[in-house]
Amino acid sequence: MNRPPLEVADLVRAAGRAFIERSRRWITWQHLKVLRAIARCRTAALGGHLDECTDCGYRPAISYNSCRDRHCPKCQANARHRWLEARRQELLPTRYVHVVFTLPHELAPLALQNKKILYHLLLQTSAATLLEVARDPKHLGAEIGFFSVLHTWNQKLEHHPHAHCVVPAGGLSLDHSLWVASHSRFFLPIPVLRRVFRRMFVIALKRNFRQGKLGFHGALKPSLTPKPSPPGCEPYSDTTGTSTPNAPSEMPSRRCAI
Repeated sequence: MNRPPLEVADLVRAAGRAFIERSRRWITWQHLKVLRAIARCRTAALGGHLDECTDCGYRPAISYNSCRDRHCPKCQANARHRWLEARRQELLPTRYVHVVFTLPHELAPLALQNKKILYHLLLQTSAATLLEVARDPKHLGAEIGFFSVLHTWNQKLEHHPHAHCVVPAGGLSLDHSLWVASHSRFFLPIPVLRRVFRRMFVIALKRNFRQGKLGFHGALKPSLTPKPSPPGCEPYSDTTGTSTPNAPSEMPSRRCAI
């Protein structure tokens, strides 16, 4: 894999200090830790090691150690490349769509304190939403397949839980006898996806709240006063939620927020 002429680490080393000073109002120690790791990755600051061929004894130049931070694009490049190649082998000869399910920012603090539960609910309910709406004969009437990827941060390294779903634009008929293609201009109706996702997620969140599985710490402790549903759920009725279509040429994107 050829090295690009400019890497993220080069930008961090050149402008990172000035960026940090301008961002003192909101930047956290987590952001600083990631920036420091990226800047030091594969430099003398992390030390190095020598490789030697066991057959001929050849030794290339010293190799500097990597930071292994999960946010570092250099460390994750090889793993990302292998993962993408494996997914390309699974592609079907059809159009694909990109659907994004996003939690509202009001639930972000609760998700940060209950990562395992809320991230699981996000993936589980977004998948169930796609399957239910796609099976409905009013919309597609087919059984679909897809894969989902959980992202917990946005490009500014702010906590922002959302699930990316890559979906073939069609599926098998309910009797598995033929392929049913979606409409050429859209996959499934956004308002329906949004409404079903919101309903499923809120029901599951309330169930976990009643069962005492959610933790409330720090600033969230006052939210524990008796309420019929967990904080963050009350404002969401059938009229709430946002949908922001963003349609790249080959893979249209649909964002569904509860």
